[in-house]
Amino acid sequence: MTIPVIRQNMERRQKLLECAIDLFIEKGYHNTAIRDIIVKSGVGTGTFYNYFIDKEDVLKALLEGFAEQIISSIAEYYTVEKNLYERFVETKRVTMEVFAQNEKLSEIYSRVAGASDSIDQCLKQFEDKLIVFYTRNIEYGIKKGAFNSVSAPPIAHAILATEKFLLYKWIVLNAISKEEMIEMVVSFHETLAKGLLKNQ
Repeated sequence: MTIPVIRQNMERRQKLLECAIDLFIEKGYHNTAIRDIIVKSGVGTGTFYNYFIDKEDVLKALLEGFAEQIISSIAEYYTVEKNLYERFVETKRVTMEVFAQNEKLSEIYSRVAGASDSIDQCLKQFEDKLIVFYTRNIEYGIKKGAFNSVSAPPIAHAILATEKFLLYKWIVLNAISKEEMIEMVVSFHETLAKGLLKNQ
C-alpha cells in the first residue's frame, strides 16, 4: 500500500471518529445511529465497516486513543523531569490538562458509564490502562528509594477515583471550572506525595 493510500485511509478513519464525537455530544451515545455517523462523515457504508465493527467499536477506539494520549503526555513529561516528587505531582497536572483540552472526549467518558455491559467493558479497559500506568510509576518511586514501601494498586485506584470525581464535577455538574478541577487534583497529589515521600 502506498503512503498516500495509507494516509487517506487514516484520514477517513479519523473523520469517522471526529463525526462520532460530535454526534455523541449532540445526540447522546444511545441516540446516535451508525447511519448518522456515515451521513455526517460523507463516507460510504462499506467504508465505515472497513474500520469499525459497530458503534461500540467506535467508542472503544475513541477511549483507547484518549488513554494513549494521556499516557504519552505523561511519558513525555518524564523525559524532562527527573525529581520523583515533582514527577508524581506534575504528571497529574499533565493528565488533567489533557482532559481539559479534550472537552468532548471528557464528556463522553463521563457520561457513558452504565450504558451497557460492553460499554462498561470499554471504560474498564480505558481505566485499567491508566491504573497500570499509575501503579508502575509509584512502584518505580519505591524501587528508587524515594517513596515509602506501600501497596501501589490501592493508591493508583484512589488517584483515578479523585480524577474521575473532579472531572465529573467540571464536565457534567458544571460545579467547578476546569482550572479549579486541575488545581484540586494537583493539591490532592501534593498531599499524597508527602505521605509517600521518604526522608522528608
